[in-house]
Amino acid sequence: MATGLVFFPAFDWAITPTHPEREERLLYTRDQLFEEGIMDLPELIEYKPRMASKKDIARAHFCVPDIESQITDAHLYAAGGALVLADALMNKEIDNGFALVRPPGHHAMRVVHGNRGFCNIHNEAIMIEYLRKKYGLQRIAIVDTDVHHGDGTQDIYYHDPDVLFISYHQDGRTLYPGSGFCDELGGPAAFGMNINIPLQPYTTDEGIHYLLDNLVLPILDDFKPELIINSAGQDNHYTDPLANMRFTARGYAMLNEKLSPDLAVLEGGYAIESALPYVNTGIILAMAGLDYSWVREPDYKEENFKETKENMDYIKELADYLWRIWKEREQLAEQRYHRKEKFEEVNRHIYYDTDGIREQQYETIRICDDCPGYQIIRSRGMYSTGKSKVIEAVAVHHRACKTCQEEARGYYERRKREREGLDVVYLQDKPRDRYYQFTADGEIEILDE
Repeated sequence: MATGLVFFPAFDWAITPTHPEREERLLYTRDQLFEEGIMDLPELIEYKPRMASKKDIARAHFCVPDIESQITDAHLYAAGGALVLADALMNKEIDNGFALVRPPGHHAMRVVHGNRGFCNIHNEAIMIEYLRKKYGLQRIAIVDTDVHHGDGTQDIYYHDPDVLFISYHQDGRTLYPGSGFCDELGGPAAFGMNINIPLQPYTTDEGIHYLLDNLVLPILDDFKPELIINSAGQDNHYTDPLANMRFTARGYAMLNEKLSPDLAVLEGGYAIESALPYVNTGIILAMAGLDYSWVREPDYKEENFKETKENMDYIKELADYLWRIWKEREQLAEQRYHRKEKFEEVNRHIYYDTDGIREQQYETIRICDDCPGYQIIRSRGMYSTGKSKVIEAVAVHHRACKTCQEEARGYYERRKREREGLDVVYLQDKPRDRYYQFTADGEIEILDE
């Protein structure tokens, strides 16, 4: 095995000096990897990150009012580190890769008014859209092992039948962001492609691995993705200060060995000394096909990690229920969505906890019998300063049929002329790989630099 690693601790970026997402978050990991000599192993190849381009970001996001307002160089390097490993994998330089980068990204949604859940832009989504455009990949699976629901990933791919998203997380009734329930299954064109696994607090290795063996791996075998990506959040660990789970470093390593992801990208994990060095070491060894049995936290005692019968009963019932949904997803989609309708409309409220922004969003989904269609998003961001920004965005799926493409482009042209109090109008034209934003100052095409 050859495992590629990108290590980007973002020394010059932090939300605040004492925030959980700060410079020190990966320093103990770096020290452990070098002190143990792991970086000298012949199975590991270290790569340096590069900066993602603005066009890379535009494939995944509508940044308000523009990309420059939402990112720093650290964000570009974190996303670019994932792209470096994507290229190395597709060029067969490595068998798999792990991007240990920050800032994280899995809470960043398609529309970005600011930072939520410590995230501005979505590293994995940027990587996926890059892989699709440059290498023509279609069927991709994302398995999110962060303790928090990957609501940004869900939002970006909720209407995409080519991307399977599976999220392990602590039940949203007990933890941020308060979402990720079993009935959040995907839009009209992608129903059943969004699988949430809400876990009770204090779930251990045993429970998580039961779900992996009896639900996640069978679904992946059924879906047959061209690529598996792990959103490798490490805050399910029993010492993490922001959550209440009981996963261990060896539990994470074993999960990674079974899952066998092609690419992993670091997400959360805030036990800087007691978890991250051990979990990252275990994952890297597992990805490289090396022995991780010696990886153990100093305070680990096996008797403290027994799953309760009550929780195992819940876990088994959950696995059975979600497996039935997966197998019956086509019939259930017909019951939920009326395919005779041309459009489906959804509205929701989104809160940006880090920046104190409240967003009201209205989404219109084009239902097409011939393709995944397109979406129109109307969004109003209300900021803590009392100001607000209103945008409208058109997102065209890369497999949209000719009729849907023409409809979507025509709608964008009409909204450019009308505007009606909109600050920005966007077009995300994936079939042509062209991305535009229109303001009072005129139209700008977002290009590679």
